[in-house]
Amino acid sequence: MSPLRAEQPAPRLSLKKLLLVLGLVATAYAAALTFFGEASPAVALNGLFSLTGLAAAALCLLNYLLRGLRWRGWMAHYQRPFGVLEGLRLYVAGYALTPTPGNVGEAVRGLWLVRQPLSTAQSLAIFGAERLADLLCLMLMALPALGWLWWHSTQGVTAWGLGFWGWSAGLLAVAAVGVLGVFLAARRIVRQPRWAERLAWLQEAWHCLAHQPWRWLALTLAAWAAQGLAVALLCRAAGLDTATWLAAGFYALAMVGGALSALPAGLGGTEAVLVALLVGQGAAVGAAVAVTVLVRLLTLWLAVALGLLALLYSVAIRKDIRF
Repeated sequence: MSPLRAEQPAPRLSLKKLLLVLGLVATAYAAALTFFGEASPAVALNGLFSLTGLAAAALCLLNYLLRGLRWRGWMAHYQRPFGVLEGLRLYVAGYALTPTPGNVGEAVRGLWLVRQPLSTAQSLAIFGAERLADLLCLMLMALPALGWLWWHSTQGVTAWGLGFWGWSAGLLAVAAVGVLGVFLAARRIVRQPRWAERLAWLQEAWHCLAHQPWRWLALTLAAWAAQGLAVALLCRAAGLDTATWLAAGFYALAMVGGALSALPAGLGGTEAVLVALLVGQGAAVGAAVAVTVLVRLLTLWLAVALGLLALLYSVAIRKDIRF
């Protein structure tokens, strides 16, 4: 695939729309803390500046670092090598576009480069490979939590009864099988000649995944494990009696639920699933809401804020992104 021509305009980000989304989300989070939380929003947000909050933030930064190294490896696969700092800066800049349906805005990372931009198919291929790798590793991380849900559904000792957890575990298991089925079906489709041209980006995504598979698998698992540990630290700081592996599994299930909703950055879906799982595990509604808000601020909105800074720096000073 040949790279995009220089005269083709790069996708543009509407800062007004993004700021509107940020404002609406901040308002919604503050309202949730006010009506459901056990303390005021200001008191709840103080947890971000505690020692535990800073440790959780560091783990989230580690997540971004590891996934940035993964992206840098796939860019090198397309003969676009970057230094570590440059590659991480360009990768993080893409997080400014995360609040889009299905996070699809991140697919433009390879398109807006001034020097040797990727073709549309190649940029979509890397985005597709990222999402497939993330989904696979999140499902693996969620397996212990699925087992916990299923076990409690047979014991009848959960807060919401046998029926709820039984159906929840069953539906999530069906979703996991469905995801695996999509993987296998997509692999079969891209091998058909009649679909090869129409789904060139999906075929390219499989080529990305075939490139150093153990490297991207290790980086992806370590990245999401770090963020799962951050969630566990926040749960423990809030006084929730949730084991580390269970908190990480709940977070993984919430992320998968948010991804399946196809809403911008999983907004609403991810929060609802995580709150429901924590409450079902025995947490008070106020504590579950407060923890969920802190989790999303660190695992999502911290990345968006860093992405905006990296994007503005790249456009205004480095001038290596067309924007």
